[in-house]
Amino acid sequence: MSMDAPYLHTGRTNQKARTRDALVAAARQLLSRGVTPTIDEAAAEASIGRTTAYRYFPNSRALLAATFPEIELRSLLGADPPEDPLARLEIMAESLTRRIVEHEPEYRAQLRLALEGEPANGDSLPLRGGRRIEWVEDALAPLRGRMPERELQRLVYGIGATLGIEALVWLTDMGGLSREEAVEVMRSNARTLLRSALERLE
Repeated sequence: MSMDAPYLHTGRTNQKARTRDALVAAARQLLSRGVTPTIDEAAAEASIGRTTAYRYFPNSRALLAATFPEIELRSLLGADPPEDPLARLEIMAESLTRRIVEHEPEYRAQLRLALEGEPANGDSLPLRGGRRIEWVEDALAPLRGRMPERELQRLVYGIGATLGIEALVWLTDMGGLSREEAVEVMRSNARTLLRSALERLE
């Protein structure tokens, strides 16, 4: 449980939730403008007092961690997904990469926190506890029982590595690709890994 939880859950909880949401929204706005926000900057952006802001977030790392887009979906495949693993992967990869591009400033903030090493607020960072692997496992579910579990797990992690913010940052910042080009490379790499695994099953 995060450090701000006890304060949020005692008295005037609806108002406190709105205040916290306003601080997170302000931090996201600053990130979208290329600013890594401090507590003071987010408080000023949200027209909330500095002292009040620190009741919700003890430090800037905790605030940045809170900007991570929460996606509660256990699957990105939608209703009535196909059985073909390649078709399932394509649906999942399109949805995931679209979300990463839409929330790129927040994802980049989480990546910076992860690279710094220390967990925000004493908790595991959202990026580390994200659902990417779970979504890839869901897409490849029809392969369970068709290949050794260890091999399937390596495939899941290999595909997961091609579809994250880490890959997007490298392809755009280091490789110089546009976001559209980077996303296509990411999805193409994921398809190639899966096709290679499927060929070995034949």
